[in-house]
Formats: sequence, structure tokens, C-alpha cells
Amino acid sequence: MNDKRTEQVTIHKVINTEMNEATDKVAAEGPLQIQLQYSTATGQMLKDIAVTMRTPGNDEELAAGFLFTEGIIKQAGDIASIKRPPADENIIQVTLKENVVPELKNSSRNFYTTSSCGVCGKASIDAINTVSSFTDCKDNIFVDAAILYKLPESIKAEQKVFEDTGGIHASALFDVAGKVRLLREDVGRHNALDKLIGEALMNNKLPLNNQILFLSGRASFELVQKAVMAGIRFIAAVGAPSSLAVEMAKDNSITLIGFLKNNRFNIYSGKERISL
Repeated sequence: MNDKRTEQVTIHKVINTEMNEATDKVAAEGPLQIQLQYSTATGQMLKDIAVTMRTPGNDEELAAGFLFTEGIIKQAGDIASIKRPPADENIIQVTLKENVVPELKNSSRNFYTTSSCGVCGKASIDAINTVSSFTDCKDNIFVDAAILYKLPESIKAEQKVFEDTGGIHASALFDVAGKVRLLREDVGRHNALDKLIGEALMNNKLPLNNQILFLSGRASFELVQKAVMAGIRFIAAVGAPSSLAVEMAKDNSITLIGFLKNNRFNIYSGKERISL
């Protein structure tokens, strides 16, 4: 079976003074257009919401997760159907239930996102601060540092596309014992997280307030914002957080860890959930 998440390309490999032709696997990347169909006073409206550059696969989860984390829809029950037009595999149409009105005023953007930037074109920072339904949900997370140290290695065993290409991001959910519960990969770190949250949304697993979110790269503001929307209270990232990510984590009582590798990490917020 052909894996659409990777592509094989011809390369020239150079070692010292020798050049030889070879083949290599690279992470696939292509556009996905997310369309939203909903009822208005004058009938059904079909609107282009976003185009994102993503790794093919789990596109339905990506569309649902994007609409939810952007605050355009409020719950899985808002969705009547998610389908792909037969003529184009790079389009996903999300149809809302009758009388469900999408919240589009806070998503004033150019509706083009790249694999590295999920909020490019936002009208303002205020528009990004989407209100979560899970702001007040409680958690009982308490994690031993020894568990955290094992997360990066645990992810490597699950990252099939990364193993093949070395060029893809992962978002994963762990329980407090360090067991992988769900993982999604994508060339875009925000897409990987939207796929993860989309799966949880569509299967009534939200809020994710008692699980650990692991990020294979840096912790940007947009990723923390998406985590807030899903009720996540614990984020562990291999890379660095941004200043806005730290601020949002503190404002929402989220434990935020960065530079998790080689039996060390930095705690930027929420040290009370970690045992040494």
C-alpha cells in the first residue's frame, strides 16, 4: 500500500569527494483547502475557510481540529458531515448542522497558512485569543520527572514518517504513566496538533485536561492557544517556547516544559505538577 505521507525522490549523495545517485524518502507536503457549508437567512453558504500546507492523511481530523481550535465551531455536535469531493483529494468540506452559525468574525485572515506558521494573516493578536469552553475544568495531573525523561524516546518508536524522512513534526498525548495514547505527524507543527485535537473532538474525548501533550519541536504561541482550546493542562516540548507561549501558559494555569532532552528540561510555568 502506498503511503501518501512520504514521497521517494532521486538525489545525489556526496561523501568526501565521491558523488553517487541514490533515492531518498521525503515528507509529502501539499495544499488542503478547508470549506465550510452552513445555513444562512438566504440559504446554504459554501465558504472557503483556509488553505494549509500539510502532509496528506487524517485530513478530516485536521479540518475538524482547525475549525475547533480557531473557535469557528464550539463542539463536535456542530458538525453534520465531513466529506471530500470526489474530484479533488485536496479539498475537505465540513457541513454544519441546520441553524448552527459559525463564528467567523474572529478569524479575519488571508486564509493561507504555511507548514511553519499557522496564524499568518491574523488580523490582530486579540483575534487569536479564542475563548475556550474548558477554561475552568479541573485536573489532577502530577508527573514524575523520570516519566518525562522517557517521552522523547517513546515518541521515536511511534514516529514512522519521521523515521523514514527525518523531516516531520509530531504531537502526541501521553497518560501520566508515560504511555502513548495518540500521535499525529505533519510537516506543519500546528497541523499535527490540529489532527490530534480533531481526533479527540470527533470521538468525544475532550477536554484533555488529564493528559500530557508532547511537542516534537518548539512551543509557539499558536500551539499553546490550541492546547488551551482542548483543555490541555500539561505541555512538554523538545524545543524552546516563545514569550507569548509562556505568557499564555501562565494565564491559563498550564504546566509548560521546554528543552526536554538528555534527562533535563526547563519549567516555564506550573512547576507544582512535577515531582523530582
